[in-house]
Amino acid sequence: MHKLNLLKTSLLSILLLPAMAAAADRVGDFSLLDQNGLFHNMSWYDDHVAIALLVQANGSEATAKALPEFEALKAKYDSRGIEFMMINPMGLLDRDAVLLEVAAWGTEIPVLMDDARVISESLGIDKTGEVIIYNPKSFGVEYRGPVADSELALQQLIAGKPVSAARVAAMGSPVSYPVLQQHQQSPVSYTKDIAPIIAESCAECHRDGGIAPFAMDSHAMIQGWSPMIREVLMTKRMPPGQIDSHVGEFINDRLLSDTEVQKIIHWVDAGAINDGGSDPLTELNWPESKWAFGEPDLILQVPEQQVPATGVLEYRHIDVAIDLGGKDRWLRGSQYIAGDRTVLHHTVNDLIDPGQKGRNGGPNQANITAYIPGVTPKMDPPNTGGLLRDGAVLKLNMHYTTNGKESVDRGQIGLWFYPEGEVPEERMSGRCACIFTPDWSNIPPYDPSFEQSQTITIAQDAHIYSMLPHMHFRGKSMRFVAAYPDGSSEELINIANYNYNWQLTYTLAEPKFVPAGTKVTAIGTFDNSAQNPANPDPARSVPWGQQSWDEMFFGSVKWKNVDQGGH
Repeated sequence: MHKLNLLKTSLLSILLLPAMAAAADRVGDFSLLDQNGLFHNMSWYDDHVAIALLVQANGSEATAKALPEFEALKAKYDSRGIEFMMINPMGLLDRDAVLLEVAAWGTEIPVLMDDARVISESLGIDKTGEVIIYNPKSFGVEYRGPVADSELALQQLIAGKPVSAARVAAMGSPVSYPVLQQHQQSPVSYTKDIAPIIAESCAECHRDGGIAPFAMDSHAMIQGWSPMIREVLMTKRMPPGQIDSHVGEFINDRLLSDTEVQKIIHWVDAGAINDGGSDPLTELNWPESKWAFGEPDLILQVPEQQVPATGVLEYRHIDVAIDLGGKDRWLRGSQYIAGDRTVLHHTVNDLIDPGQKGRNGGPNQANITAYIPGVTPKMDPPNTGGLLRDGAVLKLNMHYTTNGKESVDRGQIGLWFYPEGEVPEERMSGRCACIFTPDWSNIPPYDPSFEQSQTITIAQDAHIYSMLPHMHFRGKSMRFVAAYPDGSSEELINIANYNYNWQLTYTLAEPKFVPAGTKVTAIGTFDNSAQNPANPDPARSVPWGQQSWDEMFFGSVKWKNVDQGGH
């Protein structure tokens, strides 16, 4: 019976191969994380001639047999414009096991982990140990076959010639795609499968009045934009602010599940058909209020700011007086709404109590959220808050960027209070693992992965609630790692593909207990290479600075001490 099932699987793989191979002729751009959690986008390598991919699977004799020759090709052609990687198409979510197997092989070649398997399907991968040569400029497959025949293809590509034998039969363990087979036999439903995913994960921003550039409010819109939807899923550009799904659990990780990605990609590839008479997306209703938690108890009006069409703008320092009618209030939530988010990049807030010259209100002092790209409104956990004093001044340090047309920014800050007389018993704490000018090391010109790090210590037993990264255009990734007093360590979050336009405060699904003396290190990398499309000047040695073409390094951590005595 086992042999019969294996035969059926092999025959199915052969039957599916023509369709898969046809798609692989022009795969499109894609991005994957490797076994170490590092992010790889194929178009980043478009200064290379090609990318050679060896199909890897744990326990595959074909992969183990091909690897030495693949390593030899790397030693020979790595300096001639060929990037060498492996790709795991199995979708077993076994990154740690792959890490161990690759370490046992003694190779440093990264393994791209295709958890959702849609990249491997598009590449037409049907066996382990096979080599696929991918063109990062045309996004197509130039060669597939055994490693022994791939050298000729590499030589021809380096010489600028077409590959004479683009398809060569190879041996290896079969790779099958049962979910793809299922979706081909029973097509994915727009009304039952796709529309609910869009409604849950996309439409809140992609709607009339939303922050996204087009509305996902009907099947016609989704079908029309389906090629773009496919591309941004394949490259992990959307949903925005994605993090490494293998590290931690967060309430706002912005991730689609592998199953959801498979459904959308397979539905788009099948023509993005509407299978029902009704359209669920046209029936969505959104709150009329722009405020996340209903109408605020108090709205602070930020003085309007005139922003010119062009030019470099210095940071602006604006004071906002807080009038609470003679009474102090305990703050539980806040939200900053920019008047024109196309020109306001971010603010830095400093709350000054009456009679004080600087922020020194202690742990009881309220914290009003700043404006940061992609920021989510802030609501403290139950029974937690800070005291906002009547007559306090919110000092805003405002960073504006011009966009080619004059604008006026009229920002508003909504505040939500506890009922009068109700005093929350607990307080939030936090620190920033920040690097400023005294400790800053300039980022070398053309360095594609310059690393800096900073460490903070959590003095008491505590529960970590959230982490926030902040870098500028060259920011590439940031990881937070906890080193515990017993000598063990744990990665808390991996923002593998940092995006300057989406600086989110990532909130843990369950607060993370850490013992007193835990050290949290933020490890950030910067891409100052010409391959970084956001890089203003790769030839520059980059200093710390407030403007976006300079750089910063903030790794903010928020926690709540277990012992709230005396706050």
